[in-house]
Amino acid sequence: MTLPQRIAHILKHGMAALHPCVYGELGARGAIEDISVDLKREISLLCPDRDADTIVEAFRERLPEVRRLVETDITAAYEGDPAASSRLEVVMAYPGLYAVTIHRIAHELYLLKVPIIPRIMSEFAHSKTGIDIHPGATIGERFFIDHGTGVVIGETCVIGRNVRLYQGVTLGGLSFDKDASGVLVKGLKRHPNIEDNVVIYANATILGGDTTIGHDSEIGGNVWIKDSVPPFSRVYNKPPAPTIKTIKD
Repeated sequence: MTLPQRIAHILKHGMAALHPCVYGELGARGAIEDISVDLKREISLLCPDRDADTIVEAFRERLPEVRRLVETDITAAYEGDPAASSRLEVVMAYPGLYAVTIHRIAHELYLLKVPIIPRIMSEFAHSKTGIDIHPGATIGERFFIDHGTGVVIGETCVIGRNVRLYQGVTLGGLSFDKDASGVLVKGLKRHPNIEDNVVIYANATILGGDTTIGHDSEIGGNVWIKDSVPPFSRVYNKPPAPTIKTIKD
């Protein structure tokens, strides 16, 4: 198998570990052991100068917290969407939950400075759902992406708890700084901060590392934001009223 195929195999066992009632046929029994063995092999190949056992053990120690966070994400989706008939439906049929679950796995490996693997994981979710979350993004509990197609969340984005996004939302960067040689400067804060209890509606674009959306705010659809918004704000476009004409035979 190629590296992406092997990472997809690891993710299947990760989903089994976090959602055993749904992905049990993929190996819920012993899933964590399977993940550990596979990750150790891949990390040893990619990082021969690092102790793969130590990295994998640190990852395993974080899995209970990852599971707790994913449970809060399921609750947020179920409680936040009147169309959700059950928590099981959320796990089986909501692309946002699928993408966020994979992100929570990839993010832990990103924090452990494992190369390549977290990005392959995020692109696997991207290809399946149309939701592009960089594994470096920091996301709090009770995170819900409704519908989801076209959502982009950048590497240095920091999202608080109880945040909801709709389809087409971009949390991205502005123009990037370059050094004297014209090479992009890496490692800078490029993406916005979204504080607690924020709702961002469809196709909103929020850009810049210095941009913060204050807590308990509501961002309307199709807005373009590159300056901070204070808490308890409502930001929206107010288009002209539509013209309505009666059609007669």
